Amino acid sequence: MDVLIAFAVFIAVMTGCLIVNGPMLLPLAVGLICFYIVALRKGFSFSQVGKMAGKGAKDSLVVIEVLMLIGLITALWRSAGTITFFVYYGIQIITPPMFLFITFVLACLLSYALGTSFGVAGTVGVIFMALARSGGVSEIVTAGAVMSGVYFGDRGSPASSSANLVAAVTHTRIYDNVREMMKTGIVPLALSAVIYLVLSIKHPITHVDDTILRALQSDFTINWWLVVPALLMLVLPLLKVNVMIAMATSVISGAVVSVAVQGLSFWETCKFAVMGYSAQSGSLGTILDGGGAVSMLEVCGIVFLSCSYSGIFSGTDMLGNIQQLLEKLMGRIGRFGTMVITGLATTGIFCNQTIASIMCSDLLGKPYEAQGASKTELAIDIENSVIVTAGLMPWAIACTVPLGMLGVGVEALPYAVFLYLMPLCYMVTKRVWYKGGKTR
Repeated sequence: MDVLIAFAVFIAVMTGCLIVNGPMLLPLAVGLICFYIVALRKGFSFSQVGKMAGKGAKDSLVVIEVLMLIGLITALWRSAGTITFFVYYGIQIITPPMFLFITFVLACLLSYALGTSFGVAGTVGVIFMALARSGGVSEIVTAGAVMSGVYFGDRGSPASSSANLVAAVTHTRIYDNVREMMKTGIVPLALSAVIYLVLSIKHPITHVDDTILRALQSDFTINWWLVVPALLMLVLPLLKVNVMIAMATSVISGAVVSVAVQGLSFWETCKFAVMGYSAQSGSLGTILDGGGAVSMLEVCGIVFLSCSYSGIFSGTDMLGNIQQLLEKLMGRIGRFGTMVITGLATTGIFCNQTIASIMCSDLLGKPYEAQGASKTELAIDIENSVIVTAGLMPWAIACTVPLGMLGVGVEALPYAVFLYLMPLCYMVTKRVWYKGGKTR
């Protein structure tokens, strides 16, 4: 009963914050206090509960490091012109029957390199939405292609904050997970590409507005040096270089290109890296402004507090009764089916992909272990369900924020085909990847 009351208070405060657009850190802090009290009532001492929370918070540190590096990268790729490079040449190769296909592919490529859905949706996505509107292409279909592309990288990139978070809370290796995600994602990715190719032919662009091209040429020196930060981010992980080193290398190269190619001063580049990029041109400001380490502070706080919960849940066995019910459900619909239902429920309640991922790990970790499943299977099941389905939940942050950036509503979600093809395909093919994956 104490646990249910704690969850009720937590959900009530979170709902209030969502209604008034308040900070997410407030309900998380209130929830931490509530669960701390529940642990004390279960007979644990104040210091014991503190150590549990500290152990959980320790798991978040590697994710926080990744988040801060992502903040630096998203700013420096803007200031260096790396994002501009891909947009500029992406627009150059657009042909009328290939617009939506190129939009999807470019969103996939950049989200995989950057590891962020919001960063790509807010830059490349916004630019291609402008091209779609001026060229007579359906904006809801274009938004669906962008959503599919950005969540391809958000799910499967070694630089993704969500992928690193899942690896941390499930105690798995990020590169092992990325390899498994690549294997399990081949079929839905191929199907999505075919669908967008067909949609491209059915919805050709009438003309490409070169206003954005002229603005990009005015603000940036565009040459092949601009692609170096992205190449390092893409190639180094393939060579099994530690993801932190790969990201740090991309940060350094982005700063060098900003100074050497774009002519920014060293201090101006540092300011952009920390506070976020600010475009010289007013016409590009709404598209390219943003990023920076500061932009990641709230997300870091969410991850830190959420992981503190995990330590308390694990140390006190607070979720034992719920886990027993979920294990019984697994016996009926399988592990992945249970993961999908749990993921949808936690995302629907907490409206947050990060919290939902951590909750699914906490709730299903022991039931998976009891059925002989590996930690890697747990991690991949979270990636192939929670991470992508969060983008389909109309009131979840993972859905509302990118759709808001793209200027469309939930009518675009049926065209975000990768987000539902991924769990559907995996549900059918999981037995190929994990023996007995359907029911055991």
